[in-house]
Amino acid sequence: MTEEYQLNQDGVITGHAERSKLSARAITLALTANVILALLKTIVGIFAHSSALLADGINSSSDVVYNLAVSFFVRAARKPADDDHPYGHSQYESVGALVVGAFIITAAFTIFWNSIQSLVDLLQGRSEVASTGPLALYVALFTVALKGFLFIYTRILGRKTNNPTVKAVALDHRNDILSATAVVIGTLMARLGYAWADPLAGAIVAVFFLMSGISILQDSTDILMDTVPGKELDKKVRGILEELPGLKGIEEIQAHRFGQYLVINLSILVDGDISVNEGDSIADEVEKRLIAEIAFLQAVHVHYHSRPSA
Repeated sequence: MTEEYQLNQDGVITGHAERSKLSARAITLALTANVILALLKTIVGIFAHSSALLADGINSSSDVVYNLAVSFFVRAARKPADDDHPYGHSQYESVGALVVGAFIITAAFTIFWNSIQSLVDLLQGRSEVASTGPLALYVALFTVALKGFLFIYTRILGRKTNNPTVKAVALDHRNDILSATAVVIGTLMARLGYAWADPLAGAIVAVFFLMSGISILQDSTDILMDTVPGKELDKKVRGILEELPGLKGIEEIQAHRFGQYLVINLSILVDGDISVNEGDSIADEVEKRLIAEIAFLQAVHVHYHSRPSA
């Protein structure tokens, strides 16, 4: 059954209820998958003597913990506006993304340290290589397939909702693909006698984890710090209003971010000979055009000054 959404020109969902529903679906799918994988990889890792799969199972267990935390923030972001939060609670989405980024960076350092330590122990002959059962390889391949599907699906939902938490979860699915692929490569190489390949692959994957975690933190911090696309937004606003009848100029454009939503304060110039009603009509048209053309623009406050006729 094909679902229908209200999309703007950038392919982003504009309806609050639809956006919240799809965001919650992405988090629920991630939580369910990680619970299954955590149990499966931990149990098989123990019985198949696969330290790499067991470590990946511990990583999935930590994913479950942060998925529970993220689900709280996603639900909190759906709360309607109130007296203390007139533009809603969407900032919780960015807080949720921060949680994901922090978990990914922590996992990156842990995996990197353990991988390097294991590699050094192997090269110095301080550890022995246990025979890894083939079941560990099958579980790792299943993880790659499942996380591949979830990554594609969650990335699509992230683009449709423009939700930073959902985008961060999609990146975490991608990281799990890399991690499981490292287990596959390490297991195959270990069975061929190249035991050092397993920890080396883990260290390389940890570097990718770190890069994606830093990217998530940077994006979500920009939103929380009220970072707006200044020059880009200024150019877009002036382009939209360029042909508006009665508008003589734009004095100032200011924007504030509330989560994914923008509020614009605009000072414009109108002809000094027109009536107040005509000035109000121009201001109303400015507001209507901007809200229709700019994604996630929640409110426009227009203040107009008169310019004497030449």
